[in-house]
Amino acid sequence: MDFVEEILYLTSNYGTDLLNAMLLTIEITFIGFSIGLLLGLPISLGRVYGPLPLKVILATYIEFIRGTPMIVQLFFIYYALPIMGITLDAFTASIIAIGLNSAAYQAEYFRMAFGAIQREQWEAALSIGLSRSTVLTSVVLPQGMRIAIPALTNEIIYLLKYSSIAYFVTVPELVYVSKIIGARTLLHIQIYTVTAVFYISMSIILTKFAKIIEEKTAIPGLVLKGRT
Repeated sequence: MDFVEEILYLTSNYGTDLLNAMLLTIEITFIGFSIGLLLGLPISLGRVYGPLPLKVILATYIEFIRGTPMIVQLFFIYYALPIMGITLDAFTASIIAIGLNSAAYQAEYFRMAFGAIQREQWEAALSIGLSRSTVLTSVVLPQGMRIAIPALTNEIIYLLKYSSIAYFVTVPELVYVSKIIGARTLLHIQIYTVTAVFYISMSIILTKFAKIIEEKTAIPGLVLKGRT
């Protein structure tokens, strides 16, 4: 068989396995992103508006997460926590590691977004009698969320690729299943070519949706791009 015939052989015989693995990859990505969003927003608020001790604690967390590889964080959660009596299955450990990592980055996106809002808006809102909590929820948060959207949509695309770290703890996501198929058929280059096409296709689709969301919510002149 030539290269194209081998690709067709793999997709026809293992297409269902690859599709299921792709769906699991997408699931890991979006659950990890959701965890990051749920944690990242309050972390950013604590860093910007919280008391000094809280700011120091949260800044330390962010720098630690951003300063260490995600794979190390996953290994700690999956292999070290059982020593402390906390045992997690591979899938749960993976989404927690990805979520905690993403939370640190999303917190910085939000922090920068809040910093882009002019101080005069705070002063104007307070001058008409609004409380600080009302200003935060009604003035700052809506604008900050919109400003951060480009960075957040980029984060999803990054996490789609980073989700492959689950391979190292035997979660049957796309890279892991591709490895198994490659070992079974000895068509390693061919199967990883198919895998690359899957990732590129998912990235293109996410990018298109992200572009639509960004265009509908963009605040002219205020854009955050996310990880570089």
